Amino acid sequence: MAKVISKKEIGQLPIKSYAEMRDELQTGDLVFCSGSYFFSKTIQQFTHSVWSHVGMIYRDPTLKRVFILESETLIGVRLAPLSKYLSDYHGKNRPYKGNMVIAKVNAEIDRDKLNRAISYGMDELTKPYDNFEIVRIGIRILFNISRRTRDRKYICSELVYDCFDHIGVPFHLPNEYVGPDDIWLDGQVEPKFRIL
Repeated sequence: MAKVISKKEIGQLPIKSYAEMRDELQTGDLVFCSGSYFFSKTIQQFTHSVWSHVGMIYRDPTLKRVFILESETLIGVRLAPLSKYLSDYHGKNRPYKGNMVIAKVNAEIDRDKLNRAISYGMDELTKPYDNFEIVRIGIRILFNISRRTRDRKYICSELVYDCFDHIGVPFHLPNEYVGPDDIWLDGQVEPKFRIL
């Protein structure tokens, strides 16, 4: 089970290079990001957490590629090669600026269910990012209001939550909104290692 973690503690997690861990990654594994970008820091501030982003691993056996299914600001729901995060994030010829941690959902989920979760996420490809949900979460935290608005836009954690909820493996939410930290703190999630 994951616990509240600091940036310092993230730095103490076991490290694996992409080459070392690539074969270990499975569809349904989670990628948590603690970014150093302005928007990442804003999310961390609003949610009182080190996490600014979460995505889900999709391992394509035909293409022999590892992707992250995610909802990205200004882009929306997309598949991005994990290798791009580590070497050419956003086409800038630099790796992602921040820490990335791989975690596993420990619930008994067979491969068919995980494929259905990814398929659900694939059906949501190109749905827009919910830019206003971050503001709504901030207001809910500030005024202690719990109400999740369900629309066809996603922030990263809503996409991951909905993929798992679709297959009957919901994450426990202390509030009506879902942020990366809410998924991280769920009893089913176990951190594995940090990606170098």
